[in-house]
Amino acid sequence: MENQSSVSEFLLLEFSAIPELQILHFILFLIFYLTTVSGNLLIFSAVAFDHRLHTPLYFFLMNLAIQDMGSVSVIIPKYLINSLKNDRHISYSGCVTQILLFLFFLGSDLALLTVMAYDRYVAICNPLQYERVMNRRACQQMVLGAWLAALLNAILQTGGTFGTPLCSNVVNQFFCEIPQILRLACSDLYQFEMGATVFSTVIWLGCFIYIIVSYVEIFTAVLKMPSVLGRKKAFSTCVPHLTVVSMFSVTACLAYLKPTSSTPSSLDLVVTILYSVFPPMLNPLIYSLRNKEIKLALSRLLNISIKYK
Repeated sequence: MENQSSVSEFLLLEFSAIPELQILHFILFLIFYLTTVSGNLLIFSAVAFDHRLHTPLYFFLMNLAIQDMGSVSVIIPKYLINSLKNDRHISYSGCVTQILLFLFFLGSDLALLTVMAYDRYVAICNPLQYERVMNRRACQQMVLGAWLAALLNAILQTGGTFGTPLCSNVVNQFFCEIPQILRLACSDLYQFEMGATVFSTVIWLGCFIYIIVSYVEIFTAVLKMPSVLGRKKAFSTCVPHLTVVSMFSVTACLAYLKPTSSTPSSLDLVVTILYSVFPPMLNPLIYSLRNKEIKLALSRLLNISIKYK
């Protein structure tokens, strides 16, 4: 982190110089942020306060909701504050912190989705062993391992990104993002950039392949079930998770594997919003639409809140 050249702060991307469009962008991002936080907070509260949902599946879902709130809280509030102040600046330490925390939450998202795939695999393919394998202590250890692994990866990636002198401070994105920071390096970082990309890709591919293999086994087991009700219940717990995994994987690949350009483009902005803002905002909706337990828990929670008011 010491090798920061003469860069002491960065200039983030300004969507538009027109005041009316700036206000429109501010309102849109504020809506995105409030929707994401409120939706995930509802999921978290429903699981935390309803003893019927104190199971491994919903324990992991509650942690995923925490991660979703954290990931958007790292990037959107800074943009909203800068927009209100008509300012583009972010300090060097603020940029480092933003990348570190965003990578931490992004990595923990992938790790938690992998753990959730394992949970569904055990529940459907080895139901008699489920309570023994997925006990409370095991679930807590899996979640702790997911957060620690994500933190280690974030530290390594952030340290490597800022470990070289930077010759510019203009970031062509509305928050600090590794591909854009690497583009500012003074030296030829082709090998390093490829190394960082390959490292992240290997981790992602490992998790993704595990999830795919798990679901091949899961769907094979589900299709062999004699009960139509049993198949329907199994699918209702698997489809939302598989939808979230697909959305996360596709958007993250588009953002990190596409070539970086020297000038900002609408495509870069759209792709970044797709992977950084939309998945955390849509996750609560995806999990609640096809899940009766979540719907009932939310209705009970809202009814209690109305009574107390």
